[in-house]
Amino acid sequence: MLVTGIAGYIGTNFALRMVDKGHDVAGVDSFSEYYDPKIKRANAAFLDRSGVKVYGKDLAVDPLDEIVVGADCVVHLAGQPGISEKTPWADYNRNNTVATHRLLEASQRCTVDKFVNISSSSVYGIRAMDAEVTEPKPASWYGETKLAAELEVMGAFRLSGFPACSLRLFSVFGERERPEKLFPKLIRAIDEDSDFPLFKGSLDHQRSYSYVGDICEGIHTTIENWNKAVGEIFNLGTDQCFTTRRAIRTVEEIMGKKARIATRPARPGDQRATHANIEKIRSRLGWEPKTSLREGLEKMVAWYGAEIRGKSD
Repeated sequence: MLVTGIAGYIGTNFALRMVDKGHDVAGVDSFSEYYDPKIKRANAAFLDRSGVKVYGKDLAVDPLDEIVVGADCVVHLAGQPGISEKTPWADYNRNNTVATHRLLEASQRCTVDKFVNISSSSVYGIRAMDAEVTEPKPASWYGETKLAAELEVMGAFRLSGFPACSLRLFSVFGERERPEKLFPKLIRAIDEDSDFPLFKGSLDHQRSYSYVGDICEGIHTTIENWNKAVGEIFNLGTDQCFTTRRAIRTVEEIMGKKARIATRPARPGDQRATHANIEKIRSRLGWEPKTSLREGLEKMVAWYGAEIRGKSD
């Protein structure tokens, strides 16, 4: 199994779970500077100690056949993440669209048996609450380029029968999450008694906060039920929906301390509501999320205390 973006937080969690299940796993990561590369280098070192080979490659420019050849399954998690005014369109296009195109070509040349493309609820646009047959209306460069990548992957299936599927993820959180995301910033701010920056209006945003462990199991379920998944698009997340206000309050309750919220200007293109409709993956593949928001956040706070604060102390 080849996992792209393996040193990211979903990639690392997924790879470790697959090793525990007995799979032979390798991965590739560009170690970009979107956030501190030392974090992903540390993840890669941990993966190496767990028997996972990590290749430092840029999917958009480097030769790929040498790392794809021999892989039975490719799980494509790599990409330019997030909705940020500081990230130019060229970066989203390069790292989402171009990178996926080149990986897809290499996977076709190397006759990969299973190609799992990881897409995003951002393809739906400002409100992501519908079934997979709903017309995508992305409202950000991130969403646009993730949709473009998904269209190319699914087009390869339709045009040539290349064995691929696509999973649209919803608001994934958990251990090793990127430091600029909501919960890592919130937990650190509460722990350090510092200001927690929050975009104006986002307290009332609704999210299907999906625990990373459940997401990893959903990807694995898709691979294990390939005859039912190939050629399909699935929403993957929890069908429970919470406001950002409720999520923040839950972390405050777990940590026993209030956050000092510092309001920032609203972020253009931010989704107002995501609510994963998972009837398709539930009925076809039998997958169900198992971890509640509070349970996932308790695990995340515990991880922060052991792995982040513990090491900094």
